[in-house]
Amino acid sequence: MSLSRSPSPQRGGGWSSPGLTAPYNSSGHGGRGGSAAGSGRTSPVPAFANGANVTWATAQARSAEVLRGGGRGDGSRTRGGGFLGGHWRRISIGLPQWRSGGGGIGAQHFAEKEKLGRGRWNIGGGGVSGGGGARGKVMQILAFFGRAIWRMRLRLAIVLGILLLVLGFYVTPLHRLYRRSSYLGGGSKYVIILGANQGGGVMEWKGPREWAIERDSVKNKKKYARKWGYELEIVDMSTKKRYAHEWRESWEKVDTIRNTMRKYPNAEWFWWLDLNTFIMEPSYSLQAHIFNNLGENTYRDINVYNPLNISHPLTEEYLDPETRSTVGDGDPSSINLIVPQDCGGFNLGSFFVRRSAWTDRLFDIWWDPVGYEQKHMQWEHKEQDALESMYRNQPWVRPHVAFAPQRRINSFPIGACSDNGPDPNIHYQEQDRDFVVNMAGCEWGRDCWGEMYHFRQLSNRLNRNPWEKFKDWISDGIQAARNRGKEDKKS
Repeated sequence: MSLSRSPSPQRGGGWSSPGLTAPYNSSGHGGRGGSAAGSGRTSPVPAFANGANVTWATAQARSAEVLRGGGRGDGSRTRGGGFLGGHWRRISIGLPQWRSGGGGIGAQHFAEKEKLGRGRWNIGGGGVSGGGGARGKVMQILAFFGRAIWRMRLRLAIVLGILLLVLGFYVTPLHRLYRRSSYLGGGSKYVIILGANQGGGVMEWKGPREWAIERDSVKNKKKYARKWGYELEIVDMSTKKRYAHEWRESWEKVDTIRNTMRKYPNAEWFWWLDLNTFIMEPSYSLQAHIFNNLGENTYRDINVYNPLNISHPLTEEYLDPETRSTVGDGDPSSINLIVPQDCGGFNLGSFFVRRSAWTDRLFDIWWDPVGYEQKHMQWEHKEQDALESMYRNQPWVRPHVAFAPQRRINSFPIGACSDNGPDPNIHYQEQDRDFVVNMAGCEWGRDCWGEMYHFRQLSNRLNRNPWEKFKDWISDGIQAARNRGKEDKKS
């Protein structure tokens, strides 16, 4: 006969522990185990007052009955709690029990010492049951942070939501839509006009260096306009045949701006840029750099910097007080033309024009065929000299013209206007991070591509992001170590 457990250590059967005896005798009182005599051994230890002993088979049957969740023959409920109760008890025994507190799990919590920490994970002051001290410290730290995060869950959710909104704004095209909107960023109010020579040129065709200059210049303007939501109009200054004359280039500039105004009826300001220009600081917006504080960033009195020695203001008594004033009406909203000056006078390589009735009138006279047909030999700088003549001789022009410091919108490289040496008011200053560089006159004895390449590389270096600066720092350190090694070998 095989037994499911070891037999009783007592001679003749039975158990020495009183708690394991049951009120069953050999005559078969109550219970489903049947007769004691026919089922197994009897215990000599009495369990109740009647002196009845429990047999081995009776105890085994009783144990199986408890596990099944059954009841006694007298109809009373067992401690298993029925069918569902027994199953829930089996499931709950197998689950880990979490206990957080200051004292850990000690032997006093259990009736039997060998069950200490069995199936229980303690997170708290006492460490992890059955684990080492280091593991307990780690779990304790994790529990501390878990409780802290739970207490601060509302604030953390708000901070996380803000971070997600910021990332979503700059990663997605939302920031460009915001900057472009006329009611928010206002980018659609500004149009950049780039005069290119895509057809080759008037007097000669372009070579590889000229194509490279055009490629870099166009790419630079496209990137800047896309960043801030501005419009970009690239016009071909060589293929239009508005009038048949060998001096037609540059004069087309006036007509091109007027056509662009018709194309963008909702735009307010138009920024003309020559092809040999490069925007050095793409992080500067036109609004922040100039137009948000137009009165401070421009000046009306030409005497501040007057290389042409133009008499200002006009003093004729028949003129109105606004025309005879050095600053016009003093209201920045009346400025319709912003022009920088170089060492030779007005410079139209980078200037701004505002849509207005005054501008239409100015273009009508500026584009007059008498000017470009009869004065092209006298006016060496063509449309620039024409504008200077109008400013000098027509009083209605002056009150609406403002001048920008050259380095604000039209810095020169050292090679331009350098007869008297470097001029801090004209030439590009790296430490001040000037906005735009204009390689004016580079085709007359200077290297246009060399200057364009130099300023392109300089702009890329000055506008590196933190990750690019870190990589360059590592590369510079490695290169310096290699150079020291070579010098040591030579020595």
